Order: sequence, then C-alpha cells, then structure tokens
Amino acid sequence: MHVVKGILACLSITVATLAVCAVLFIWVIERFVVSAKRKQAVSQRMDRIIIWWTSANRWMIKRLNLVTPEITWHAREQLSPQHWYLVICNHQTWADILLLQTYLLDDIPPLKFFTKSQLIWLPFVGLAMYVLGFPYVKRVSREQIKKNPRLRNADKDNVMKACEGFKNHPTSILNFVEGTRHTAEKHQRSGGGFQHLLKPKPGGINYILDGMASDLNGLVDVTLVYPEGVPTFWHFLQGKCPRVIIDTQLRQLPEFAHSPEDETLRKTQIAQWVQGIWEEKDAFITDTLRRTTG
Repeated sequence: MHVVKGILACLSITVATLAVCAVLFIWVIERFVVSAKRKQAVSQRMDRIIIWWTSANRWMIKRLNLVTPEITWHAREQLSPQHWYLVICNHQTWADILLLQTYLLDDIPPLKFFTKSQLIWLPFVGLAMYVLGFPYVKRVSREQIKKNPRLRNADKDNVMKACEGFKNHPTSILNFVEGTRHTAEKHQRSGGGFQHLLKPKPGGINYILDGMASDLNGLVDVTLVYPEGVPTFWHFLQGKCPRVIIDTQLRQLPEFAHSPEDETLRKTQIAQWVQGIWEEKDAFITDTLRRTTG
C-alpha cells in the first residue's frame, strides 16, 4: 500500500509540474514580445505558477493522507500575502520544501529559495526555477577563487540580481541557513555546538538584507520537527511520515549597521543575531522531542 501511495504521489507531482511548465513557457515567450511597461505585470503573473503547483501538491498530500501536520502559529494575524518576507528554517529532508510551500501558502507570498546551480539542468524544473527568479548559487572552493577571483562575488551578484526582481511584487525568500540538509555525518563535522542543528551560515541572509532590507516586512522563522524520525523524500511520498510539527513565528528584523565602512560590523551583528535564533531553535527541538517521544 505504501508503494502504491508513493507511485501515485510521484505521478501527481509529475503531472502538475508538466502542466504548469507548459503555461509558464508560454508566458515566458509573451514576456519577450510585450512592451517594457508590461513585462513587470507578466513577471508578477508568473508567480501564479508557484501557487498552482503548490496547490496541486497540497491537494495530493491531503488526498493521499501523507502526513498529519501539527502547526503552531505565532502572530499569524500579522502575516499577509501582500507583504515581503525573509523565511528561514532548519533543513533535514527534501520533504521540508513541500511542507513549507504547502502550509505557508495562504499566509505569505509563494516561496522562492536559494537553488544549487546544478539543478538548472533538471528537465523542466530547473529552467522553470530560473525564469521564475529563484537565486542560483554555487559552491566555490578557495582553490577555484584563487584561479578565478571573480568567483568570489558570483553568489552575491546572483542574489542581488534576484532581489531586484523580488521588489516588483510581494515575495517570500526562503533561506535554509545551514546551507545543506542535516545528517549525522554533517552534524559531527559541523562542530557548531548544537544538538539537533548544523552551524548556521548567515552569508545568504546578509546578501538578502543588503539587497532589500528596507522592503522586507519581517522574518518568518519556521522550525520543523519529525517526532518519528526524519523521512527520506521517498518515504514521505509513501506516507511513512505520520507526524510533523511545524512551529512558525514572525520576527521583526533588527536594525543593522548599513554604511560601507561598517560592513564588518554588520556581518558580525547578523551572525550574532542568527546564532541566537539557532540556539532558541535547538532548545525548542530538544524540548519538543522530549514531550512527544517520551
């Protein structure tokens, strides 16, 4: 039964992806031929693709009864799909993205998130994320930077370019602050002093705040907890993840130093702020697992 459910979930995601991509590529062609005045309206309309795709996945999750979410909201009444938000979350499995998109959909604008540059080669999906304005980032080693110093600012340039597009209409920018999915091996290497989290990497947040801090209406801080253990994406699609706890709170963005000569101070302030949030998140996960698993 679990395998059948997983196959049906995969088919549903595939059909939804092909359907919305067909519409998206028509709109991409339209954006190329319309006047400059209408390009912004077409770009804004293209975000419906994310809403349609997410709505289809939400219907699939509900119909197949894949998971029972236990959602706690803090200051939900202050959220609006007409505002701009930075969204952060701990990251453990590809299912995180489906859950975040599904259960935040009606309260904030559709999510756009940092995407590894390699994913652009995924059929349909990679190109769709590119034209929808998802920021593409790549991992660059110190050796590569030495050979080509221009790579040092490649990610920042991509994020700043994406931020300019985000200003045109309400957007939620998702950043997995840990930079990768949590695993036991990565946790052991991280050395961040957290029981359930990897050490946060605030560089992406720094880029976003640098690009559009004055446009953001707040920080949506989400914590995902899987009491029965973190599922693989395939296990999630099979319905083998009976419960997920989703804690969502709206935080105000502090005032950080912003002049060019204060760049080092600004980075330190942001790093300390993120570190504090991560310490709270780690304590929350510890307490939640103790209450829910005994």
